[in-house]
Amino acid sequence: MSIYNYLVQKPNGEILSMQTFKGKIMLIVNTASKCRFTYQFEELQKLYDRYQAKDFVILGFPCNQFGDQNPEDGTDSNIFCQRNYGVAFPMFEKVEVNGDKTAPLFNYLKHEVPYRELSDESIEEKVLKIKLKEEYPEYLIGNNIRWNFTKFLVASNGEVIKRFEPTDSILDIEKEVDNQIASAIH
Repeated sequence: MSIYNYLVQKPNGEILSMQTFKGKIMLIVNTASKCRFTYQFEELQKLYDRYQAKDFVILGFPCNQFGDQNPEDGTDSNIFCQRNYGVAFPMFEKVEVNGDKTAPLFNYLKHEVPYRELSDESIEEKVLKIKLKEEYPEYLIGNNIRWNFTKFLVASNGEVIKRFEPTDSILDIEKEVDNQIASAIH
């Protein structure tokens, strides 16, 4: 299977093929409107603004599986992101990223690249790990997505390159995007 074999749903109900993004570098993110990581919308928008002219796109997928932090549907999530963070990159309908109802795209993504264990060296990651152990211990097993704002970088040829955990620095993500843009030029 290829990433281009998957279909996604826009908030208006329109079904879109991932073929739409063929040839682009993609950063695919599970988002939430009421999460402590929601500030990342602003960082992601800046990244999108910086690189969209270089065949880079961010695709946001709201998810309510982590602490009920995105209770609204995709339409209201999209409006929230536009109003509060100026989000102009494509946002899609709400999805599930773990469990029996995992969206096929996210099932594919999380099995294409390894996850990074949350570290006890980082206070932020240690706190997140404790919360997960208490409330969602199943999300710490295997390739499950740990929390909102997990990101997957996809090369312009459709290969899933890297997974970023919610606590990873936007600077590290930007460095990888730069590398992919440089690779795509050559």
